[in-house]
Amino acid sequence: MTHNTLIATSLDAQGFAPFGDIISVTSAGAPRIINYGHTQRHETPARLDLSAENGRAGISIFRSTPLPIPIKVEVMERHRLSSQAFYPLGTHPYLVIVAPKGDFDVSAIRAFIASPDQGVNYHAGVWHHYLLALHEVSDFLVIDRNGPGKNCDEVRLQPHIKVEFVS
Repeated sequence: MTHNTLIATSLDAQGFAPFGDIISVTSAGAPRIINYGHTQRHETPARLDLSAENGRAGISIFRSTPLPIPIKVEVMERHRLSSQAFYPLGTHPYLVIVAPKGDFDVSAIRAFIASPDQGVNYHAGVWHHYLLALHEVSDFLVIDRNGPGKNCDEVRLQPHIKVEFVS
């Protein structure tokens, strides 16, 4: 990151590992054949962590509207009590912006461009921006924690950070 500018790169398992797991057919191991040979079950390495303080799994669909380009990163959030998984339901890439667990460090923010066949599972406590659809309004299947307790911290970025894309 240089002077309030963040360069977005392609999402890959090695670069994203400090922040969470990639959910995709290619990140899964060999498929298991089920349903009398009609279905391949691809079990991803994503680890859901949802039960802290009597939490339970919740499944939602989020509809995300793209922000104007250039994208300004003005807020980051984290969920200390749980992981949070997102899987796109459409055909458009989206932007993933993250920072490591612990005290927020603006210099450690990373940006990734996720393809429409890649979901992400943020580990508990990882700082991230809310969903950032690119190009079109996009729907995402979300698995996260429902339950008691404060599970969302936010930090405002002053000044904001502008995202640029590698062409």
